[in-house]
Amino acid sequence: MRVVIALGGNALLRRGEAMTADTQRRNARTAAEAIAPLAAEHEIVVTHGNGPQVGLLALQGAAYKPEEAYPLDVLGAETEGMIGYMLEQELGNLLPFEQPLATLLTMVEVDAEDPGFRNPTKFVGPVYDKGEADRIRGEKGWIFKQDGEKWRRVVASPLPKRIFEIRPVRWLLEQRTIVICAGGGGIPTMYDKGADRKLIGVEAVIDKDLCSELLARELDADLLVMATDAEAVCVDWGKPSQKAIRRARPDDLDQFSFPAGSMGPKVDAACHFARANGKTAAIGTLADIAGMVRGDRGTIINERFDTLSWHA
Repeated sequence: MRVVIALGGNALLRRGEAMTADTQRRNARTAAEAIAPLAAEHEIVVTHGNGPQVGLLALQGAAYKPEEAYPLDVLGAETEGMIGYMLEQELGNLLPFEQPLATLLTMVEVDAEDPGFRNPTKFVGPVYDKGEADRIRGEKGWIFKQDGEKWRRVVASPLPKRIFEIRPVRWLLEQRTIVICAGGGGIPTMYDKGADRKLIGVEAVIDKDLCSELLARELDADLLVMATDAEAVCVDWGKPSQKAIRRARPDDLDQFSFPAGSMGPKVDAACHFARANGKTAAIGTLADIAGMVRGDRGTIINERFDTLSWHA
């Protein structure tokens, strides 16, 4: 079975943790421990978030002159390499030496006319108190929005149109390689309007869940697993009436509303994948990845299910 595993932002840096290499290494090891047991029986592709890492590099770069700061597409490429290196090494420490592993820097095309450029919504970087966010806004011109009780920088999040490295990913899978790619939604790129239509980088961050879904669809994956910090998709989250969904059709989930900044994009991506090709998507915790592959943990989404069911 071909499985695309999308690691949420908590896979390498959980909210409130220090943004150190040691912290990210420890979390990469946890992710590898969840993924490695699947390698013997399945073809594995891993994607991951990079919001905190990109934000940290952008903040470090802000110490230089504006013309010296690296744009977000370059920072995205840097974090794809760093996170891929950590995941690849930790997986390699758990798997037989003969198991091939590869990290691909992945360019993803976006549309210059995408409405996302007019309304930045994608959170990147650390959280701040309002006073600190206001100070940085005045100094750097960044846009901030509230994220829970704190404030975070937001940037444009255009929709992914095309994954340029999809053919190399297919070739590697044919050789039984575990592929790490499309980190952070991929490196945002577009064609300029010149006569020679050159490919250029874009100051944006593509939603990692939507890019993972596009990747899974183009690879004809059998299963899209979206690992997050919730055991399942829940209705009435945080309320006494909270209930966890066990199995659902995409149409079943349309009747509920999920937070735009957390579970909403994952549900949307999972439903789009399930509708597009009749395959299965799953949402749950990192520790439950194997259970989601078996179909008995998390929330499993498929068009063929008869009725909506709930976890006990």
